[in-house]
Amino acid sequence: MATSASACLSKVVKQRYMELPQGDKVQAMYIWIDGTGEGLRCKTRTLDSEPKSIEDLPEWNFDGSSTYQSEGSNSDMYLIPAAMFRDPFRRDPNKLVLCEVMKYNHKPTETNLRLACNKVMEMVKDQHPWFGMEQEYTILGTDGHPFGWPSNGFPGPQGPYYCGVGADKAYGRDIVEAHYKACLYAGVDICGTNAEVMPAQWEFQVGPTEGIKMGDHLWVARFILHRVCEDFGVVASFDPKPIQGNWNGAGCHTNFSTKEMREEGGLKAIEESIERLGKRHHYHIRAYDPKGGLDNARRLTGRHETSNIHEFSAGVANRGASIRIPRSVGQEQKGYFEDRRPSANCDPYAVTEALIRTCLLAEEGEEPTEY
Repeated sequence: MATSASACLSKVVKQRYMELPQGDKVQAMYIWIDGTGEGLRCKTRTLDSEPKSIEDLPEWNFDGSSTYQSEGSNSDMYLIPAAMFRDPFRRDPNKLVLCEVMKYNHKPTETNLRLACNKVMEMVKDQHPWFGMEQEYTILGTDGHPFGWPSNGFPGPQGPYYCGVGADKAYGRDIVEAHYKACLYAGVDICGTNAEVMPAQWEFQVGPTEGIKMGDHLWVARFILHRVCEDFGVVASFDPKPIQGNWNGAGCHTNFSTKEMREEGGLKAIEESIERLGKRHHYHIRAYDPKGGLDNARRLTGRHETSNIHEFSAGVANRGASIRIPRSVGQEQKGYFEDRRPSANCDPYAVTEALIRTCLLAEEGEEPTEY
């Protein structure tokens, strides 16, 4: 399996420099979503003191013509700090700073979906919307071959790998453990992890997280995963169907509830939301992957624990449905529901915004309402 040349550099030598004192200065790594809507970029600046809040962080800029976000003749883009986390790679007092991207005229870029999402979240904040997103991903070599798979063949069929234990069942656990600890250190609301159905496929869960924080925390968790994989010389793929054939795809199942749903008798509100979702299936399919449904079409086939992309369905404990109501929710008559349609490479801002618009703002039709 191919690994990156950087992974062969001595980490022991690097550590000698990482342990040098830095005085009162702080390194702030600014992170943003590039023009693909999937890729992440970053760069670092020095601050004179440790920032205590977002307000302490200065705006910055970058060359958007090199990130698919502008033309070279007018390439300055603005980085607006939106969320701050501890840096698990450089450690305290250094920071990770998730940013929104604005154009030269201070309007959001096409892939800055946070601004619109935050506006919608503010409209329903009194309903306390909670989200939990289950991020699946596949570990690949730098040649695109799944980690641990035979170079000229396939591993045994699916069955023993989900939540598996043992060198012949769990491929790449070191990466998973490192990522989990790094997220906890950073302050990401990571709540669990497990091996998935396809070998070299894993999942981590973020939540329950309220409002706009869901998107912030998932994007930073993804960034941390990419950086951890970089250190190990491998690649984290969020492709919804990385391997064709009789292998599971990768999704980002999204669990959703409101204060009303979590209280006694909340099942009625859950059922009302599901009814609204059923009438707006195609709008959600377009919002649930960065290519307007084209990526998800490879995954949502009605096989491998998925629903069919062209049909809406819901059921209790049914992992082949668009919407699953957990059995415990059916028994307790309150709780949450799981939307199983979002793809692994979805933008969580787009997914959570769509759920709010349909379930809480009761929007109808194929286009979002302007407010």
